Amino acid sequence: MRLVIQRVSRASVRVSRITVAEIGPGLLILVGCGVDDGPAEAGRLARKVHELRIFEDENGKMNRSLADVRGEALVVPQFTLYGDVSKGRRPSWAKAAPPEVAKERLEAFAVALEARGARVKRGAFREHMEVELVNDGPVTILLDGAE
Repeated sequence: MRLVIQRVSRASVRVSRITVAEIGPGLLILVGCGVDDGPAEAGRLARKVHELRIFEDENGKMNRSLADVRGEALVVPQFTLYGDVSKGRRPSWAKAAPPEVAKERLEAFAVALEARGARVKRGAFREHMEVELVNDGPVTILLDGAE
């Protein structure tokens, strides 16, 4: 799995001009699932995300986690995180998991995050989404399941 994690003051997802999910302060998490991702990865990454210390404490240092600030999480599927442009200009999606597998892994990640106590909202799988966010900081972290 590949994740792009952004600390936000707010974020939302629209499909066909209808808001399907929105959060206040917390994390927008773009999630891509690869062909080699196993079921255990979802739980391990959910733990890591939940415990990432990327929120400021009273001294202005990034020392607090999503759990500490009781923030929300918006999990958005994004297979394009596995786009490979190493050969040419048109991305290859060969390393992205098939939709049925990716949907299962994405949901497992969201459920594992909820099991840790996070309030999780979800984007729409296999839909054209408009994602709007206010990146707080800005703070953006890239996380690869292999790490």
